[in-house]
Amino acid sequence: MAEWKQKARIMDGDGIRRVITRIAHEIIERNKGTDNLVLIGIRRRGVPLAGRLAEKIRDIEGSEVPVGMLDITLYRDDLTTLGHQPVVRQTEVGFSVDGKRVVLVDDVLFTGRTIRAALDAIIDLGRPQYIQLAALVDRGHRELPIRADYVGKNVPTSRREEVAVRFTETDGSDEVLIMEKT
Repeated sequence: MAEWKQKARIMDGDGIRRVITRIAHEIIERNKGTDNLVLIGIRRRGVPLAGRLAEKIRDIEGSEVPVGMLDITLYRDDLTTLGHQPVVRQTEVGFSVDGKRVVLVDDVLFTGRTIRAALDAIIDLGRPQYIQLAALVDRGHRELPIRADYVGKNVPTSRREEVAVRFTETDGSDEVLIMEKT
């Protein structure tokens, strides 16, 4: 079985904080404020990222932006390869997405398949005005025609590498690492 070793640290806590500040400003600018704006984080690490973006937007604009959590397990196109009993977590979107400006948030954009599944899940919740995508890291290797509207950092990677995002909320520290199979 392959082991993973750290190849590079591409962001520390300060770097993540700066990226979140920049993306928050870009979201506000592109949407001309926060009217009708909602953030939906993809479980797992898209959720704390969405929460931090909402906090930063509140700090900048002085208005609360609703945040939801989306579980895409049952929308995945590889569901049959996940085992007999995939772990399904709860989707928690406590607001209507109808007519909203939705910013879908995830930590790493890779093949685009997770985002495709998330789009299906959001459409099942209602009909938003539009959906934008924010990703902390875009590592390339797209298999579907999906791109992020807001990107923290573009990081070219090989398929042998993984991008590991760690947040204090889920992992006890803030950093982004490139891991390599050994």
